[in-house]
Amino acid sequence: MKIGFIGLGNMGSPMASNLLKAGHELVIFDLVQASVHKLLQQYPGKVSAAPSPKLLAQGGLDLIITMLPAAQHVKSVYLGGEGLLASITPKTVLIDSSTIDPQTAREVASLAAAQGNVMLDAPVSGGTGGAEAGTLTFMVGGAESDFHQWKDVFTKMGKNIVYCGASGNGQVAKVANNMLLGISMIGTAEAMSLGVSLGMDPKILAGIINTSSGRCWSSDTYNPYPGVLENVPSSRGYTGGFGADLMLKDLGLAAEAAKSAKQPIPLGSLAQQMYQTFSLQGHGGLDFSAIINLFRKK
Repeated sequence: MKIGFIGLGNMGSPMASNLLKAGHELVIFDLVQASVHKLLQQYPGKVSAAPSPKLLAQGGLDLIITMLPAAQHVKSVYLGGEGLLASITPKTVLIDSSTIDPQTAREVASLAAAQGNVMLDAPVSGGTGGAEAGTLTFMVGGAESDFHQWKDVFTKMGKNIVYCGASGNGQVAKVANNMLLGISMIGTAEAMSLGVSLGMDPKILAGIINTSSGRCWSSDTYNPYPGVLENVPSSRGYTGGFGADLMLKDLGLAAEAAKSAKQPIPLGSLAQQMYQTFSLQGHGGLDFSAIINLFRKK
């Protein structure tokens, strides 16, 4: 297929690479020209660049995938006279893998449906490592028949492809999952810091947790204590990975969604406050596992 891909950041770039490896032809766009040039150099003849989302959409594409930072960027790319919806043909299918609030996802999907375009919201979980390895989890919202028709595209970028229900439900699943991730990372950081401060070797403590009832992804796959695991941000100065400010954004989405549903989230709210404090201290660019530095003794 001929696929448009908009948003070539830490997640979008490896996702696009996996589509190219699978044999698809890509037309790409990103405001950061270095990201565009990187793919052009890596896959000569298989990928071309568009100067704007509008011109990308006018290229007669089968599918357009977007991976954008926030809801305002999604609205900017999709809506208005220069947006995708004003430029595509009815046959073009739209997939948005950005992490945004469910209401915005439903609003844009409704506008797409009104003009005859299929749209799926499909946020991901699995981090940059999962994006590079092609093992992401996709949480997909939209019509079930459309999900099954386009599921094969997701399998080129991910391993677990889950249908979540109607439009916006992919975002609901992502918001709930990432709220729990933020909470569990803080809990793991607190437990690891306590154990080490009381004299435990961090690797031994992590090994016990990971074979006991405290086991979770934040501990056994992404442990926040330096030196416990190789090839995770905590062992490279908390660089790369999923930024603390991005976690703060997702916790904010959870708070907004909870407010609209009148659903209490006391631990989610506390996690949001802690990441807000961490960001205000100037650490928002570090990986979200660096939240352990709120607990570790200097």
